[in-house]
Amino acid sequence: MIEILWHGRGGQGAFTAARLLGAAYALKGDDSYALAFPSFGPERRGAPIRAFTKLDNKPIGNRSEVTSADYSIFLDDTLFTDAAFAELKDNGKILLNTKQHIDDDRVITIDGEKIAAEILKLPITNTIMLGAFAAVFDGISLDDIEKSICLNMPEKLQAKNIAAVKAAAEGVHL
Repeated sequence: MIEILWHGRGGQGAFTAARLLGAAYALKGDDSYALAFPSFGPERRGAPIRAFTKLDNKPIGNRSEVTSADYSIFLDDTLFTDAAFAELKDNGKILLNTKQHIDDDRVITIDGEKIAAEILKLPITNTIMLGAFAAVFDGISLDDIEKSICLNMPEKLQAKNIAAVKAAAEGVHL
């Protein structure tokens, strides 16, 4: 099972990204199962939240929160601390929305806010980080994510979010 931990703030769309990823993975076929769910503290805009996506080739019975992730994705770099490394499995990776360069092979950075400003005209990086994830994870394609966006987002948001996903995938340098 591949376990993904999403870190964001209320209103940034971390749970939406977790759901879109789960839907994209499940759309692949009969042997693709996904589970996505949030964990909210105080339910207010700006409060730290976590969301989880689990991906497997068999039905997922474990509905507990992810404590040791294959991928930990940060929509907001103010939530990133050294404690993030303790949440990773041995070969885990961190995807971080930041302007900074982090000199650690486990951390992949992308300036998601720049892409969001250019394409979405809003400071929301959830689909951008989803596109970055697609660039580093072989188990999902941009086509899968595009289908998920078309099935799960209002039509007026689809084109911009698909463009943001593609720009982010192209912007990730491994």
